[in-house]
Amino acid sequence: MTALPGRRASVGSPAGVPDSLPVPGRFAHLHPDDGACLMEAAAVLSSGRFTDSPAGTHPALAALARVVNDSVGDDARRALWPLAADLADARPAGRDYAPLLVGAVVDAARLARPASRRAARHGRACRARAARLAHASPGGPAARIGDLLWWRGPGRRHLEQALGVLCAAPDADQRLSELLREAVTRARECTGGGARSREFRCNR
Repeated sequence: MTALPGRRASVGSPAGVPDSLPVPGRFAHLHPDDGACLMEAAAVLSSGRFTDSPAGTHPALAALARVVNDSVGDDARRALWPLAADLADARPAGRDYAPLLVGAVVDAARLARPASRRAARHGRACRARAARLAHASPGGPAARIGDLLWWRGPGRRHLEQALGVLCAAPDADQRLSELLREAVTRARECTGGGARSREFRCNR
């Protein structure tokens, strides 16, 4: 893991956050003394390891959290810091989770840019894939490879394009922060940390 030169971590620990956590900062870091992104903090809480891809967090949710952490301002980032504890254990097992999450981000982007035909097309594609997988069994290696290829291909592209729209919005900090909070809540519900959500289905 490498740190980007010329970037400094934010100063101070947000209220309610353990003093043992590094201070919030943008991007990846070589050492906790240099600060930490939101996912690095989640990893420290989860396993004590310093990485931005902890095993306890679904890869799609981790990708969303990294972009939000790096895109919002210092005040918004500090306000999101308490989410690290929930992110440390947020890995829904349902095969429909990744397309549901990406579809939710695409829908948020459509609110910011309603005329986007591409976003509408991507949203339909995500919902169609989620519907196909809603009651699918965990499957074997072929199913896992298919899900991985979707995530590394169209899934990640849809997510990144939607986040690009949200990051360009005048009220990006608010939109991104609300989106991540909602995503973490839904992931915890699907992981077993709360009641199942009716709007955001996720099979286990």
